[in-house]
Amino acid sequence: MASRKGTRGQVIVRIRGGSYSHRCILALAVALGALQALTWAQHRPAANAALSSGAPGVAPMYKVDPWWPKPLPAVKDEQGILHDQVTGVPGAVCVDSHDHIIIGNRGFLRNGLTASDGSSSIPAPPVIEYDQDGNVVNSWGDGTLNANGTTKVLPHSLHNCFVDYEDNIWFAGNADGIVQKWSHDGRKLLLQIGTKGLCDGPPTLNPKSPYPTCGNPGANSSHTLLNSPADVPVDPAPDPVTGERGSVYVADGYGNHRVAVFDSKGKYLRQWGSAGDGPGQFTRDPVGGHPHCVMLGKDGLVYACDRGQHRIIVTDKQGNLKRTINVDPPHGSPDARWRACDLAFSNDPNQTFMLVVDVGGNRVWIIDRERGAIVSGFGGSGHMAGEFNLPHTMAVDSKGNLYVAESGGGRRVQRFFKVN
Repeated sequence: MASRKGTRGQVIVRIRGGSYSHRCILALAVALGALQALTWAQHRPAANAALSSGAPGVAPMYKVDPWWPKPLPAVKDEQGILHDQVTGVPGAVCVDSHDHIIIGNRGFLRNGLTASDGSSSIPAPPVIEYDQDGNVVNSWGDGTLNANGTTKVLPHSLHNCFVDYEDNIWFAGNADGIVQKWSHDGRKLLLQIGTKGLCDGPPTLNPKSPYPTCGNPGANSSHTLLNSPADVPVDPAPDPVTGERGSVYVADGYGNHRVAVFDSKGKYLRQWGSAGDGPGQFTRDPVGGHPHCVMLGKDGLVYACDRGQHRIIVTDKQGNLKRTINVDPPHGSPDARWRACDLAFSNDPNQTFMLVVDVGGNRVWIIDRERGAIVSGFGGSGHMAGEFNLPHTMAVDSKGNLYVAESGGGRRVQRFFKVN
């Protein structure tokens, strides 16, 4: 093998009489790596084979798609210089009625990008919308920061998102006290619940913080203020009390320890939950995020993640406790933390299975929803396709494909095809 200089300084490598540029060799290497990842992904779930006997149905299997999404387009500045866009930390992921995938990107925050992202790279917009092929079809959001490093318009630290039955996009931010509803194109703020920078807590919580009233433990009682909310679904069905559609369920969990419900106009309706280890309570873990998620099932029940105590608390829509589903995998490490970080349901009409993010074990567990038993799972710690580094939130499209957003060192969204 020999090499020589090609045009424009390109290095040409000669292998067995053929000439290939570094670009071609890189493309070949990527293709081989992707093939290996696909082969691995098909077999890796077998290592997490059925974990309990007597399952009434076949648990869904998933195969990682290493080609999704496509690279973000480079953009030119005023001088005509191209800059690569980098997502930073995708804290949120949700799916709209067109099976487009929306992510909430924290990379625009201070320290959102690092030196390893490249000296000329720039943060991608706060909100990015992808189609099924992984193309960017829209991006939006005011990334302006105040002098103290907090977001000027959007919730600080986009944590999770939800697309409602009218295709509006909702965001919760776990570093201030608001939930926001945006038009799908991001051009108009339609509703805000809470007051930005003013949380449901005393000013002694974080006296040196830009938002001293935000943090754990909050007052857990305000009808107008939130405290670092983590998640926000919207109910398309009539509310059991008001009879109106569009009730907003907020996992008010990084400062408070409650699920708070508001009507479609943002008026407080009711709440439940408190700090503790008893039935229906959320852990006192000071790191926060309890409840870390809240989802509405087709069975008319509310599923909330008690992340620190590895369980899903299931209530009716008025907060009456129905059951507790423990996320306790066989052979799981006793040191693993936060096994119930986020959840999604399988796309069959009965939502037979529930998928739960185990951030401590870097896995996704598949739970028979009726029995509350783990029947399968996939993932593992690492940076290769199909592995996870701090899986944070996830969403399922109409075909049952799964999208997992990784925060921390992962800093990406992976797609997993449903293969059965």
